[in-house]
Amino acid sequence: MSRRTREINRITTAIITISIKLMVLALLILLLYEAVVRGFAFGHEIFYAEAAEAAPGREITVEIKEGETAKEAAGELKKKGLITNDFAFWFQSIFYDYQDIYPGIYTLNTSMTSKEILRELNVKPEEESEASPEARTVSGEADLSKDADSSENRKTRAVQAELDGENIYMEEEESGGWIEEAEE
Repeated sequence: MSRRTREINRITTAIITISIKLMVLALLILLLYEAVVRGFAFGHEIFYAEAAEAAPGREITVEIKEGETAKEAAGELKKKGLITNDFAFWFQSIFYDYQDIYPGIYTLNTSMTSKEILRELNVKPEEESEASPEARTVSGEADLSKDADSSENRKTRAVQAELDGENIYMEEEESGGWIEEAEE
């Protein structure tokens, strides 16, 4: 090989090496950008849950069977059009500590956020009885007086207050406790 041919081969090899490095770098930047965009979108779905439809939405009845997990329920809710992302719903159930869902028949609205749906599924459905609503209220208040500070009793009080016509909203604090706010 002549000296000139070796020089051309060396320059060509350098150009090809630099080109390959630039293509790999561009691919890495593209993958990083895509990961950031998808990660942000997923985080947005978890922390800023939007309803599947705008208000007023549609009422849909869902049956949660005994022993059904939040992940299984998420699949059913997605099929019925109540949520848009079943994985985000399942992740929210873990993150917001709503893993215990109770069996029963629930009437949910497509304008509810996934966090509101989780709250509904996390409250044990009350058994229908022959007693009047006033009798249920009195017995419910007597049971609540035993342990007024437990979060389960606060949830029950909120449901009971709604039955009694009071507008009380419950919000979860970062520490896991509940804050009661009466609507003015």
